[in-house]
Amino acid sequence: MTYPAAVIICSDRAAAQVYEDRSGPIAASALETAGFTVAHRVIVPDDPEQIRQAIWDAVVTAGARVVVTSGGTGVSPTDVTVEVTRELITYELPGLMEEVRRRGSQIQPLALLSRGVAGVLVFDDAKRALVINAPGSRGGVRDTMAVVGPLLTHIVEQLDGADHDMTLPDSAPHP
Repeated sequence: MTYPAAVIICSDRAAAQVYEDRSGPIAASALETAGFTVAHRVIVPDDPEQIRQAIWDAVVTAGARVVVTSGGTGVSPTDVTVEVTRELITYELPGLMEEVRRRGSQIQPLALLSRGVAGVLVFDDAKRALVINAPGSRGGVRDTMAVVGPLLTHIVEQLDGADHDMTLPDSAPHP
């Protein structure tokens, strides 16, 4: 089964067409290699409301089960993607981005400056989805997708309750 996915580029310069987005195609290709269909791609400036709306639209309107953002994860004053994502997620999956930073830092020490998070989005009238904040660089996106790509189908299946009796209330004892 294939699932819909989205790629959101968060960059003032790419949104203003000062330069061409080169990380988005890498994220989209990696998602397709992982068996996902990229149903939604957008470039937005480093503006909290536009980032928030883009993530919402990807999940609620386009039905994305995985949303990969690229950009806005560093220490610049305009890097706000992480803060917006933290506002939206119901819970974080810290191990994913810890491993991205660990692997990336073996090649490029600057990878440790990424503050990207991964977490689960739970919006009314939409299926649960995973959001992942990749750095804005091509290498950062490659590192991120190398870690999370092989896990994405399993994560979405788990978000849908695979191997779990979803009729039981939360935290109910299992027979």
